[in-house]
Amino acid sequence: MKFGIDRLLAEPELRKPLEGKRVALIAHPASVTLDLTHSLDALIAAGVNVTSAFGPQHGLKGDKQDNMVETADEADPQYGIPVFSLYGEVRRPTPAMMDSAGVFLFDLQDLGCRIYTFVTTLLYLLEEAAKAGKSVWVLDRPNPAGRPVEGTLLLPGQESFVGAAPMPMRHGLTMGEMGHWFIRHFGLDVDYRVVDMHYWLPEAEPGFGWPETRIWINPSPNAANLNMARAYAGTVMLEGTTLSEGRGTTRPLEVLFGAPDVDAKAVLAEMHRLAPDWLAGCALRECWFEPTFHKHSGMLCNALMIHAEGGFYSHEAFRPWRLQALTFKAIRRLYPDYPIWRDFPYEYELERLAIDVINGGPALREWVDDAAAEPGDLDALAARDEAQWREEISDLLIY
Repeated sequence: MKFGIDRLLAEPELRKPLEGKRVALIAHPASVTLDLTHSLDALIAAGVNVTSAFGPQHGLKGDKQDNMVETADEADPQYGIPVFSLYGEVRRPTPAMMDSAGVFLFDLQDLGCRIYTFVTTLLYLLEEAAKAGKSVWVLDRPNPAGRPVEGTLLLPGQESFVGAAPMPMRHGLTMGEMGHWFIRHFGLDVDYRVVDMHYWLPEAEPGFGWPETRIWINPSPNAANLNMARAYAGTVMLEGTTLSEGRGTTRPLEVLFGAPDVDAKAVLAEMHRLAPDWLAGCALRECWFEPTFHKHSGMLCNALMIHAEGGFYSHEAFRPWRLQALTFKAIRRLYPDYPIWRDFPYEYELERLAIDVINGGPALREWVDDAAAEPGDLDALAARDEAQWREEISDLLIY
């Protein structure tokens, strides 16, 4: 099984169009080959004329731990080439950045979730490449969450850096496939190609998208394992709440919540009462933690840990977006006045509530806060959007 970078390095005919071209690489710490050589080092060793590199959110080195921590431009200390930040003074490549190369190799490991900002970085790159007459190649990598689709579509006018376009939270595509959808949806005229993977089986056990032959390397500091990648389309919503997502612990974004003033056992019982089928496909375990930083730092928090792994995991049954929504609903039922929603500037959005930015609209928050709203109401809304998305992308699937 080969990722796009491995094929590009192993097959000279794939690299031939790069001869005589100035090449840029968009990468992060998970941009490695099968033998764990970083893509930048491997491409230069293979004779590719890499003249610049780009780092997305968290940086080329992946050293920026928290969200909304910017990275500065720098020069690579070994190769002397400029390393431009796409999460600093700008998030969209500038004309000067685009002038640094003719072909842009995009080699970012994604998590299969709309809010994971590497998706938006791809769109911005494609748009600027179309303006500048540049080429974009995606060196494709697996979607570790696999093919399942879940969540409501982002509403028109709700676009942001964590919501590039009207797609659901869990989109089911690889970055190579997503590039094709962006080009069609936005009518982009750009030279685009995908160096596709060989023998990627998105529905094969046990990884269901993540091959056993590849080790996991964090694409961002808090994406520590496959369990997190599977849960992320739900747990990322905690970023828009006062509830802890586990930052400041060793297992961030693998909990449905953590709080010093919420009874996890009671919340779990209420979830079972409200919509027991939404808990399928994983195991939930009460736990305790004390964050060393971030929300509730230094306070003992009661929490629910998600185990979408091992024998507990059912690929088709696990629906993290609904599971997280149900957690909010249960907390609202048990604690009607609890200040769930966190009001703060989130990913450069200053006017809307963070939870609405994350969900691409207010529907989920309104459902949680409406005492009369039942699980079936949200399910019907999401099911309609999910069916629409599956139909829309059906002809773009490469694998």
